[in-house]
Amino acid sequence: NASVVGYCFGGTTVLEWAKSGVDLKGFASFHGDLAVNDGDSYKKMKGKINVYHGSADKNVSLQSFADLATLLEQEQIPHEMITYSGAPHAFTKFNSDRYRKDADEKSWKNYSDFLKEIHKQ
Repeated sequence: NASVVGYCFGGTTVLEWAKSGVDLKGFASFHGDLAVNDGDSYKKMKGKINVYHGSADKNVSLQSFADLATLLEQEQIPHEMITYSGAPHAFTKFNSDRYRKDADEKSWKNYSDFLKEIHKQ
């Protein structure tokens, strides 16, 4: 079974797929929109969610991060959510003033480990 990853709007889309119940092993979102709206539920989700977020992101608040974590915990959805200090929105975008090498490398390592975990034979 496959997994899906997305960055920014793609990361938002990944979370929408998870809510829809699409049958995948993993859903990874890098600096996506984490907003929880009224009626949102991940109860149909079949895999595990990993979220990589910059704690200095001014587009997606830490409150949104906390609200998503709270919902996932309430619904007992397997997840791991990691923040990176000083990392703004789009911290993985090369050749940008937002790029943060440390956060980019750490998030990629965490994502690689996530893939190994969910796709182990």
